Amino acid sequence: MSQDRTLADWLHYLETLHVSTIDLGLDRVRVVKEAMGLDPDFPVITVGGTNGKGSVCAMLSKTFACAGFRVGTYASPHLLRYNERIAIDTVPLDDAAICRAFAAIEAARGDTPLTYFEFGTLAAMWNFIDAGVDVAVMEVGLGGRLDAVNLFEPDCSLVVSVDLDHQDWLGDTRELIGFEKAGIYRAGRPAICADPNPPQSLLDHAAAIGADLRCIGRDFGFTRTDSLQWEFWHGDARRHCLPTPALRGGYQMMNATAALAVLEAMKTALPVGAGAIRRGLLEVEWPGRFQVLPGRPVTVMDVGHNPHAMRAMVASLQTLSYAENRYAVFSMLADKDIDSVIELAKSEFDVWYVAPILDTPRGLPLAELQARLAAHGVSQVKAFPDLAAAWSAVSERAGENDRIAVFGSFHTVAAVMAAREQAA
Repeated sequence: MSQDRTLADWLHYLETLHVSTIDLGLDRVRVVKEAMGLDPDFPVITVGGTNGKGSVCAMLSKTFACAGFRVGTYASPHLLRYNERIAIDTVPLDDAAICRAFAAIEAARGDTPLTYFEFGTLAAMWNFIDAGVDVAVMEVGLGGRLDAVNLFEPDCSLVVSVDLDHQDWLGDTRELIGFEKAGIYRAGRPAICADPNPPQSLLDHAAAIGADLRCIGRDFGFTRTDSLQWEFWHGDARRHCLPTPALRGGYQMMNATAALAVLEAMKTALPVGAGAIRRGLLEVEWPGRFQVLPGRPVTVMDVGHNPHAMRAMVASLQTLSYAENRYAVFSMLADKDIDSVIELAKSEFDVWYVAPILDTPRGLPLAELQARLAAHGVSQVKAFPDLAAAWSAVSERAGENDRIAVFGSFHTVAAVMAAREQAA
C-alpha cells in the first residue's frame, strides 16, 4: 500500500491481514521490530492489568506533560477514533503521522503476518522515536507475557489489577491470569502491583526473576485526610495534600496511588515535582471511565465489561445523588461474563434499554441479551435495533431528576457517544 492511502484505508487493510484478531506471541512482531530498528533510547513504562490500565496511563501521561517532559502514550481500545490510541503530550496523533508509521511497517514486514494490534504497537513506538519523546507510557492490550507491548523492555512495569477477563486466552483463574500479567516484570527493575490481593503466581514470578517488587498496602499506599484531599506514602516518605483525581469513581484513588508509585520508582530518571503531580491529577481526562456528563439528567458513561469493573461501577453509582428513575443503556460482547455483570448491576436500574453491538461480529444478539436479562429476573426491558435508537428513546423519556448509565462494553459507550455527537 502506498503512503497516499487514508487512515481509514489502512485500518480496513489491517483488518484483513491476519486470520485472527488475536495471535499471542512475540516471535513475528519481534522480526519486524528488529527490521525497523525500533530500539528506544528513552524510558519505557509498561502498564498491565485487568482494569484501570487506561486511567493510570492517562494520569501518568498528564503528570509527565505537566512536568515538562515530552511523553508518548499508547492505549487501547479507542472509543471514537483510532487516533486516540497514540498520543504525544496527551494529544492524539493526526492521520498523516499514523499513516507514515503504517507505511514504514508495511515496507519492513515482508511476508511476516501481523495483527491489527501488533501494527498499532509498532506504529506507536515508531512515532515516539521519530518525535524524540522523553518517556513512553504503554498500555498492555491483552495479558502481558505474550502481548506485543512486552516486546519493548520496560524500565518500570505496573500491574494495576488482576481479575477474570479474556479467560479463553489467559486462563480461567486469577492465578493463571496473574502469571500472564506478571510477564511484563523484569529482573532488577521496579515491578509494581496495585492489586490489594495479588495472586501468588504474580508474587512467585516476580521473586523467581529477581524483580524489584513493590506492592500496594505493603510498600506504598494512600490515606484519605478529608473528602477532598489524600496523602500518598512510599516506605517512610509521604506526599501530603494531594487533590482527589479528576476522574470519577472510588477506584480512581487506587489508580492514582499506582501512578504515584510509578513516579516514585522513576524519580531519578524523570523527576516530577509536587506542582506537576497536583496538576496531573486535577487535569487528567480519560473518557468513558465512570464519566459523568455535564447537565441533567445525570448521565454516566462506563466502558466496564467484566465483574471486577462492574463492582466498581455499582459502588460509584451508589455515591451519586438520589434519582427518581434509573435507566440502563446496555449491551455486551458474546465472549464476556454477561451473567455476572447483570447480576451485579440489576438492582441499580429500573428500566433497561438494550440493543445489539453492530460494529463487531462478537456482539451478543438482541434476543440473547433479552433472554439473559430475563434469566436474572429483570423484567423492565425495552429492546431496540441499535444503540443509537436506544439512546434516542431513553433521552426522550428521562427527566431532569433521573439517571442514565451507559455501560457493558467499549463498543456500547462508543456507539452512544457517536449518536450524541451526531445529534449535537
